[in-house]
Amino acid sequence: MRLLVLLVSCLALTACQGGSGGAGPGGGPQTKKPGDPTALAKIDDVTITVGEFEDRINKQSPYIRARYSSVERKKEFLDNLVRFETLAKEAAKRGYDKDEEVVRTMKQVMIQKLMKDEFDNRIKLEDIKDDECKKFYDEHKDEYNKPEEVRVSHILVDSDAKAKEVLGKYRELVAKDKAQDAKHFRDLVTAYSIDDTANKQRGGDLSFFADNSTQLPKELVQAAFKLQNTGDVSLQPVKTAKGWHVLKLTGRRKALNRGFDEVKRQIQNRLYRDKRQKAQEDFVAELKKKANVQIYEDKLHNVQIHTTPGAPGPGASMPPGMPGAPGLPPGHPAVPPGMKGPPLPGGPAGMPGRPHPPMGGPKGPHPGLKGPPPGAPATPAPAASEHP
Repeated sequence: MRLLVLLVSCLALTACQGGSGGAGPGGGPQTKKPGDPTALAKIDDVTITVGEFEDRINKQSPYIRARYSSVERKKEFLDNLVRFETLAKEAAKRGYDKDEEVVRTMKQVMIQKLMKDEFDNRIKLEDIKDDECKKFYDEHKDEYNKPEEVRVSHILVDSDAKAKEVLGKYRELVAKDKAQDAKHFRDLVTAYSIDDTANKQRGGDLSFFADNSTQLPKELVQAAFKLQNTGDVSLQPVKTAKGWHVLKLTGRRKALNRGFDEVKRQIQNRLYRDKRQKAQEDFVAELKKKANVQIYEDKLHNVQIHTTPGAPGPGASMPPGMPGAPGLPPGHPAVPPGMKGPPLPGGPAGMPGRPHPPMGGPKGPHPGLKGPPPGAPATPAPAASEHP
């Protein structure tokens, strides 16, 4: 199985490189060897040229390239190229190129390259102009300008006397063991609060709110903002239409005021990601129309899902761009047997390879955006290895 995992990597990467310049799967574009055609090594009918060697080296970072300036290190790099091609040829000879996992992995790498080639030049970050960013900022000012907020937990009871009793019990408990302050309050919530079960399970937490909140009673909001320090408890019960509340301040957030110039770059990145994602979705939708896709949803009940811990799965990985999609089949080792480093697209197994092509655009924080749009392809982090 470990050998199969390694060969999956070799064959998948060989497919992306187009072998020795032949047509790719499905009649795709040919991959021509770059630069100087002088042969450095031959493995049967496969030739490693000076130009190909230079291309592999020069796509690394300057720090990595500097390590291969000597003849000895160049020979090391060449040895790994030869090892890679030798293993790939043996894998193909044994028919691994027809293996289900290999075919799936080859498809994943081809899709990554397709999407990179299709969208790298179609939508560029610099195409998002300042006026477009300003328009977005003006329409979403609430994401970048927020008032001060406080967070409180409460114990809700049905009478003033009961609320004062709870306050007294809380003070007694804290006087005995202040370190367990938070636990004491949660215990009293469980024992006394008449609020709904969900709130009791949260320890009475009402989350963050501003002083203009309409989700909570006005009296409660006003009393909450009078509490000064985290951990403070209301001196007297707070009466509202719901009953009497004992309040405890658990957090405070300062007001957020961010001008356009401060967030322009973040907005530009966000709009770039959104546009790129929309273009990708439209591209896939158009392809599906041409492909005469037929889906039989009534058969989904036949799908068996293993939910018990440790249950053996089919070993299939998710398609590229799906949440949690690995680049290789599950269980793929960080360093396959016989190699000196992780195999990455663009370099032979065990060499410092090129990072996967970015699918989601430049990264950057964006206030108010909790995560990438649903289904957005992940952006794998670049990787490089010191050793060939």
